[in-house]
Amino acid sequence: MIELYTAATPNGHKISIALEELGLNYQVHHLDLSAGDQKQPDYLAINPNGRIPAIIDRDNNNFIVFESGAILIYLAEKTGKLLPKDPYKRSQTIQWLMFQMGGVGPMMGQANVFYRYFPEKIPAAIERYQHEGRRLFEVMDKQLITNQYLAGDEYTIADIATWPWVRNYEWSGIDIAGLNHLQQWINLIGERQTVQKGIAIPPSSEASDEEKAQQISKIVTR
Repeated sequence: MIELYTAATPNGHKISIALEELGLNYQVHHLDLSAGDQKQPDYLAINPNGRIPAIIDRDNNNFIVFESGAILIYLAEKTGKLLPKDPYKRSQTIQWLMFQMGGVGPMMGQANVFYRYFPEKIPAAIERYQHEGRRLFEVMDKQLITNQYLAGDEYTIADIATWPWVRNYEWSGIDIAGLNHLQQWINLIGERQTVQKGIAIPPSSEASDEEKAQQISKIVTR
């Protein structure tokens, strides 16, 4: 049994998608980020960084893993799935995973902050992060010209890590016009039943976009 501590965010959805893809039994602990659940002492004992997601592997001496990329690697290695055994293909997968962790996630996250959440609109900051997000999308689109998935012809944790972010390009205000291969990849992965189930765990808020932005702004501007 895997215990998953999560919320309805791209980083949280990475892990619920992976758990569904891998067919692992798991129990969900839904943290209310707006209420500060992630900063409570009992959760900080699991993830000292006070962020989601985190897991506890009850089948492996209650081993704790935090940071979404680290969790994906751990789960892939635990099951022998979604991470190629060939050393070169494995390296390619981890390279694209790091591309998401160090590029796509942070840049889109900052685009979200300045475009959606920050009380003061700073055009230079908004343009900077949206422009960089678009540049990263162009890198992906070029990769996908000759590859069905990010790391080649095999669906891996690199795709699982990146898709929950990229699918929200409109929320970040990033234009994907002309990036046809990227759009095909978004659609291809979004059609997987395991992905559809994973992004519904935990369920997203039914609030309007404006209400969501107001709720999240209270978290990111604390």
